[in-house]
Amino acid sequence: SISFLMEHEKYSYVESLRWLANRYNVEVEETEVSEEVKQQQQVADSLYVINNFAQKYFSEQLMEDQRGRDIGLSYLKERGFREDIIQKFQIGYCLEERDAFARKAVANQFNRELLQRSGLVVERDNTLYDNYRGRIIFPVHNQSGKILGFGARIIAKNDRAPKYINTPENEIYVKSKILYGSYFARQAIDKADECLLVEGYTDVVSLHQAGIENVVASGGTSLTPDQLRLI
Repeated sequence: SISFLMEHEKYSYVESLRWLANRYNVEVEETEVSEEVKQQQQVADSLYVINNFAQKYFSEQLMEDQRGRDIGLSYLKERGFREDIIQKFQIGYCLEERDAFARKAVANQFNRELLQRSGLVVERDNTLYDNYRGRIIFPVHNQSGKILGFGARIIAKNDRAPKYINTPENEIYVKSKILYGSYFARQAIDKADECLLVEGYTDVVSLHQAGIENVVASGGTSLTPDQLRLI
């Protein structure tokens, strides 16, 4: 079963063990882990939970909230993206309200410090505000499908605002070690024995929609040795 996961899902040996343990409720004890490493793992696990919650929230705003459909979904459809490909990549939308997501996250008892570390919110005058207001949200997955962070693209014309805001580096999001789309491309890359590298999120999504799936993006950064190791 471990070999099957390594071959079929492109997991490492350790990732395969952890996946099986989680799937069948088997506790895995890791020995010789320092207290510092243990704390980093706990923070990482918490960030994954926060990101998963955020992805579901943003997707819901895009597909079910009328404001999200009128602004976010209509924008994506104008760009030529079908709903099935939008759902495949779990693309979402952040409302233009100042703190809609922040209030939802706090109401669900997420830690304020970890919410800020995730990059999803910022704190001003002891109040949390949404960091990605009025933007299309692209979740960034790791090799096993967990969400590492987000890329947020602005829709409205604003000369002062950056076109994209990306998750700041933290315990799980290290941009030099990430390739957008690698989770969705891993089997196609293996089958074709070829990997196409493009610049951004929409390039990857567009090519997948056209049936070309062995494609990843470096997120606008220079290609790094760690990214090549992923490929």
